[in-house]
Amino acid sequence: MNITAGGPLESEAGGALATPVFEDLTWGPGADWAVEQLGDWLDAYLDEQDFSGKAGEILAVPTGGRLAFHTLFLVGLGSDVDLEALRKAGGRLGRKAARTVDVATTLHQVDIDGAAGAVTEGFLLGQYRFDTYKSEPKPAKTETLRFIGRGAEEAAGQAVDAAVIVDAVALARDLTNEPALAKAPAVLADKAREIGQSVGVTVKVLGPDEIENERLGGLMGVSMGAHNPARLVEFAYEPADPKAFLALVGKGIVFDSGGLSLKTGEGMETMKTDMAGAAAVFGAIQAIAALDIAVKVIGITPLTENMPGGGAMRPGDVIRPRNGKTVEVLNTDAEGRLVLADGLSLAAEAEPDLIVDVATLTGACKVALGEKIGGLWANDDDAAEQVLAAAARAGERFWKMPLPEDYRKNIDSSIADMKNIGVRWGGAINAALFLKEFVGDVPWVHLDIAGPSRWPDDEHYQSKGGSGFGVRTLVALARELAEG
Repeated sequence: MNITAGGPLESEAGGALATPVFEDLTWGPGADWAVEQLGDWLDAYLDEQDFSGKAGEILAVPTGGRLAFHTLFLVGLGSDVDLEALRKAGGRLGRKAARTVDVATTLHQVDIDGAAGAVTEGFLLGQYRFDTYKSEPKPAKTETLRFIGRGAEEAAGQAVDAAVIVDAVALARDLTNEPALAKAPAVLADKAREIGQSVGVTVKVLGPDEIENERLGGLMGVSMGAHNPARLVEFAYEPADPKAFLALVGKGIVFDSGGLSLKTGEGMETMKTDMAGAAAVFGAIQAIAALDIAVKVIGITPLTENMPGGGAMRPGDVIRPRNGKTVEVLNTDAEGRLVLADGLSLAAEAEPDLIVDVATLTGACKVALGEKIGGLWANDDDAAEQVLAAAARAGERFWKMPLPEDYRKNIDSSIADMKNIGVRWGGAINAALFLKEFVGDVPWVHLDIAGPSRWPDDEHYQSKGGSGFGVRTLVALARELAEG
């Protein structure tokens, strides 16, 4: 899609014009002019359509030749407008205008720093479709998004960076939505190499022999029942003058049957998405490098299936992840933490300033926070606040959860250093405490995205299915670290 800057509103023409409207039909920039051109008949039309400018409302108004645009989209923003409100409004506009080839807008003129970037993100993400397997796909027809009027040139400039982030989120969505049959660990490793070549990032891939040689016992154990061999991907991005060193670790279970602790049929229906954490790391690395953010970043993604093959790991087996601590595996369906144990150990050995892991780790977190909010745990309060602030700017919601030391006994094992499950209650906390055993003294933040990694319905800029959740937070965090 072309994103351009146009001229004054009065001199522009095209398929559609989109303008902001605030609560109680308070006309925003451009809307006042357009309404004046349409005349008094619009009052009755708005009343008939019950449109008042509330947040979430969007109305297509036929112009009848009174404007040099075929359609006027009135985009409701309500009374309390921030960047996320603009992002959501942009998403609704993207959906509503999906059959319109040319869309001009004045939404960037809403007086909020970063407005154009938020509108662009929302608009492009709202038009996302995963239709690879549709016999008759119906992609969006929009070819041009044009900012017009005051600040158009600056808005088009902001849109360039926003489009880079959208591409990264779309990558994560595509990888998450892809059926497991088409994304074996080796296939994802090849995709990682493509990303590295496209943005100048070094990519190292470990196959089964290297995984064994590197003592990645968690990844080896989980992959024992799989037909498709495991991989571990490590990205390395190092700009000329990095201001900080960030390590990202993503859970990459390309399909989770539960292993011998087999899930129900219904429980497996969405398990192609159990690699959404790795997908978020893939996307974030791509965007951080493309934006030339001044932060050194490594991205580590252990990739495997969790299957009940003849050689599968059994409940009661003991494994030894990379850092040497032993784990009694009592439930093979608590496998994500096992592969993350290796990824976190490798990250800690690199001695970064901060480690952030992203994982669809526990159903317990989804029970606690629902489908649209991720959980956050940390061994460092400053690191937690930094990630929460980045998430807020990016428009992704996380809630800080406790990491109580007195709960550590819940994962004590009588025969090993720990076990991979705890008591029934506080399952997400027990999982976070398990991960903490593998980061040493490095500041660390754990993001459990079991809920928001799969969006339940089409909504504003989100589409049902893989959401790419986490990508925007990680990019915003890298930017903050680069700014010091």
